[in-house]
Amino acid sequence: MALELRPNCECCDKDLPPESLEAVICSFECTYCVDCASNTLSGICPNCGGELVRRPVRPAGKLANNPASTKRILKAEGCAPLRVA
Repeated sequence: MALELRPNCECCDKDLPPESLEAVICSFECTYCVDCASNTLSGICPNCGGELVRRPVRPAGKLANNPASTKRILKAEGCAPLRVA
């Protein structure tokens, strides 16, 4: 099963097309832009607590048979800054 390559940041709704180098994901494929991941989330997924890493770019020729997801996921309340205990 291929990565979903979700189309947007869950925090700010920024578009993150399949070729974006600004998309980061956790192991569950929660997807964020680099700005939200670094500045708001401190590199930690707010959903699972996992590490956020750069999402790989799928070669354009492989998108025909393995297209990126078009389902947008957005937290209605946005993302609160991570609170470190």
